[in-house]
Amino acid sequence: METTCVIAGGGPAGAMLALLLARAGVDVTLLEKHADFLRDFRGDTIHPSTLQILDEIGLGEAFHRLPHRKAYTLSVRTDDGQVPIADLRRLRGKYQYIAFVPQWDFLDLLTREAAAYPNFHLLMNAKVVDLVRHDGAVRGVRYRDERGEEHEIRAVLTVAADGRHSDVRRAAGLAPKRFGAPMDVVWFRLPRAEGDPEQPFLRASTGRLMVAINRETYWQLAYIIPKGGFTALEAKGVDELRREVGRLLPFLGGKTGELHGFDETGVLSVEVNRLTRWHLPGLLLIGDAAHAMSPVFGVGINLAVADAVAAANIVGPALLRGRAPAALLARVQRRRRVPTIVVQTAQRVVQERLIRPALAGPVARIPDLTRVPVVRSLVPRFVGLGVLPEHVRLPLREKRSQQMDRTGPARDRVQ
Repeated sequence: METTCVIAGGGPAGAMLALLLARAGVDVTLLEKHADFLRDFRGDTIHPSTLQILDEIGLGEAFHRLPHRKAYTLSVRTDDGQVPIADLRRLRGKYQYIAFVPQWDFLDLLTREAAAYPNFHLLMNAKVVDLVRHDGAVRGVRYRDERGEEHEIRAVLTVAADGRHSDVRRAAGLAPKRFGAPMDVVWFRLPRAEGDPEQPFLRASTGRLMVAINRETYWQLAYIIPKGGFTALEAKGVDELRREVGRLLPFLGGKTGELHGFDETGVLSVEVNRLTRWHLPGLLLIGDAAHAMSPVFGVGINLAVADAVAAANIVGPALLRGRAPAALLARVQRRRRVPTIVVQTAQRVVQERLIRPALAGPVARIPDLTRVPVVRSLVPRFVGLGVLPEHVRLPLREKRSQQMDRTGPARDRVQ
């Protein structure tokens, strides 16, 4: 099989890049190693920067028809009371909130839209096992299907968007520089009732941290534990975790019995890392494959989407001519490297100044920095729009297929 661009990884970065290239007329093949997009406890915070991008490609209204929850403020609740962190209603522009939406719905939206273009191809159950090389350059991938059979796709450009444990990155022999993290995260859910808090918040107490996200009918909870601490937590039994929830969030005290065991949790091993080089001849890495982000600020999806938009803007025109010059791949890294470094640096400061001490002992007093005018305006912008927001520049050139049935998920219609 041959294509112009093959993308490994059907997450936000891969799906967005595939859509942008397909609508511009580039022949693009997207590989997803799973049978569907249904992953519980994945990041699903869509910030104003990404909402603006969706508007630019005509998907703003369709996105807002998905089940979602808007968060206008962010805060920390300590034993002494609530401390505001950011009020997104201070942002200029149309979007003054973070939208929480299940990631599988978001990915279905992007791939369903991409499937309306005849030059888009989606392969599920396709796990990359190696790279195709020719004359010192990457020229595609080898992948294994659900039957265990291996296939080869040749491409002008191969893009690794397959996450922090990237198979493509490993096959390319690239290794990121690791910066460490003091914590891991245990995700689980509990029922939500009328009268519970509306907005998401971080609960901080002596030796304990928990993030609570309102998902309408349930709470998505992130219990933050010391790095590598899940085995010790599991050894104490699920009753101890229930007691911790009751201490931190008394309004959930009567519902902790709904958590029946650790098999109902998901564990995120937090990592912050970054490649020194994001590209080789014929190969580009974006999103978590190039830079794993901490969950601090919840910006991982939005950095990945921004990478995809930058890649489409910079390399897309050349791909339309069947080329992917190394100079353009390097330009993508130069464009996205500074925003990545700035955000990761801020995440590491929060991890070392707030999270590590809080896990070890009493929570230091958190000042209300929203009283400082500069901070009051900069923090919402940093969280909501990020550093160097991207905008879609690659024009729409390919008309949609008039015969494409666009009512069901793309994974059911594209082989």
